[in-house]
Amino acid sequence: MVEHPFAHFVRILGKGPRLSRPLTQEECRDAAGMILAGEVTPEQLGAFFCLLRVKTETPEELAGFAQAIRNALPKQAMPPVDLDWPSYAGKARRAPLFILSALLLAEQGLTVAMHGAEGHTANRLFTEDALRTLGIAPASDLRRAALDLAQHRFAYLPMGLFHPRLDELMELKWLLGLRSPLHSVIRHLNPFDAPASLISVFHPNYRAVHRDAARLLGQRNLACFKGDGGEVERRVEKPCDVEGLRDGEPFDEEWPALLDVSPAESDLDPAWLAALWKGEAEDAVAEAIVTGTAAIALKLCGRVGTIEQAQHLARKAWVTRARTLRV
Repeated sequence: MVEHPFAHFVRILGKGPRLSRPLTQEECRDAAGMILAGEVTPEQLGAFFCLLRVKTETPEELAGFAQAIRNALPKQAMPPVDLDWPSYAGKARRAPLFILSALLLAEQGLTVAMHGAEGHTANRLFTEDALRTLGIAPASDLRRAALDLAQHRFAYLPMGLFHPRLDELMELKWLLGLRSPLHSVIRHLNPFDAPASLISVFHPNYRAVHRDAARLLGQRNLACFKGDGGEVERRVEKPCDVEGLRDGEPFDEEWPALLDVSPAESDLDPAWLAALWKGEAEDAVAEAIVTGTAAIALKLCGRVGTIEQAQHLARKAWVTRARTLRV
């Protein structure tokens, strides 16, 4: 009986505490390529994902898996994108105010490509559903995304547009009982090769892992921080440690807290987001979150040189926003 080709990768990870080792970037790229092509059995896939999860993924493994997905991306001419914004966690305790941050950046002339998935975790409000309630439809295909980016400087793309197997792999969480490596990998997709990217983590020790993975992938500018609920949304009640890349070189900076009280849990109804944007509702805490998150992106994209300038520009942008939502 001939050994299955994918068994080689499972064996590397699973030979025991002394003989097992992480995959190299090239090995993980090849393994992920076989997964995307449907060339592995369900048993192999479950074993592979669980072994990666137990030991936690290395920067090389994240980069290799992301490379495989990038290599399989459909070809479509797209307008230039300034900022890549992955949104895969969903919000459970507070409204997804980062959506307003992204719209604010678009008003400031930055073209933002946001991509995400929904339904993989219970009791969360996902970005796609919130955007629909705001009257902003997710792109139905890459052509529609290109039009949204060109006309509005903002587009949201469901993960499934990039490869038909990605949704299936993400939903393995319901079967395995734990998240797959795809939850981390997909944050590095950057499907339109934007020069700047934002990444949020649940656990602070993952910041350096994501920074190093991005560097392996050739990303020049990255800001990675512990966001609220795992989304790219600043927790303004405490200092925010941002690790990343600036012109390809690592940096680490601390953004000061903007509030001296912890924000309360808020209504997850997206209609509240629309009321905030239109000026029909006012909330100083929510505005601090929106502008504080946007400020990190403004500095990352080179619009300003200092943290103080970024905060000032973001607050000014909020005050002067158009207060209308596209439909």
